[in-house]
Amino acid sequence: MSFLSWVPGPVPVRLLAVPADARPGNPWFSWTYVHENADTILEKLAFHAGLTARAVLIALVVAVPLAVVAYWWRPLTAPILALSSVLYTIPSLALLALVAPAVGTTRDLSVLIALVLYALLVLVRNTLAGLVQVPGPVRDAAAGMGYGRLSRLWRIELPLALPALLTGLRLATVSTVALVTIGAMIGNGGLGDLILGGFNHNFYRAEIITGTVLCVVLALLLDLLLAGLGWLLTPWTRGRRS
Repeated sequence: MSFLSWVPGPVPVRLLAVPADARPGNPWFSWTYVHENADTILEKLAFHAGLTARAVLIALVVAVPLAVVAYWWRPLTAPILALSSVLYTIPSLALLALVAPAVGTTRDLSVLIALVLYALLVLVRNTLAGLVQVPGPVRDAAAGMGYGRLSRLWRIELPLALPALLTGLRLATVSTVALVTIGAMIGNGGLGDLILGGFNHNFYRAEIITGTVLCVVLALLLDLLLAGLGWLLTPWTRGRRS
């Protein structure tokens, strides 16, 4: 057969996969996704809120005594603040990588320890600032009335430091809600599991945006809840603000 009679065969066509973000079936929000995955979404939301609450409460229990120690013994103020600052400057993924092998890479305890360490700085600083700002004449008057150091702290100084403490509590809570998502790297990130799962599922927008929006809403709701709690617990600040 001569080359003049040769007819080329069909040229193979290579189909390219269409990226997920270019398909019309990948919207930014989908009620169908929410309805079909409602149980999973609620489970992740409950886990996220619970882990946030546990971390902030444990950090508060640790931070307040540390702030009191720094307030009573001033030479310890700088070391306590420096230690909490160093812990805060460690990148979240690096801290999780350090903690997880020690307590288990698949346990939420790893994330909990990291969250508590991050919340300490804000809570210690704000509690200490509130205690330091108690007016000297008030402390002198309490001492003149026979209050000891412990009773003065419990009945006079801590109540007056409550606005600053609550401000720190709000900041720590909002930042903790955001940091919980880092736990998705070991499968314990609450709503962060949805966000990371959306990226792993060929950039599934509905899953990503659902986790993101719920994370923001949770932070806002907790902040409003703590703001209302502060309004109830510190009635003497209302007239000052007005």
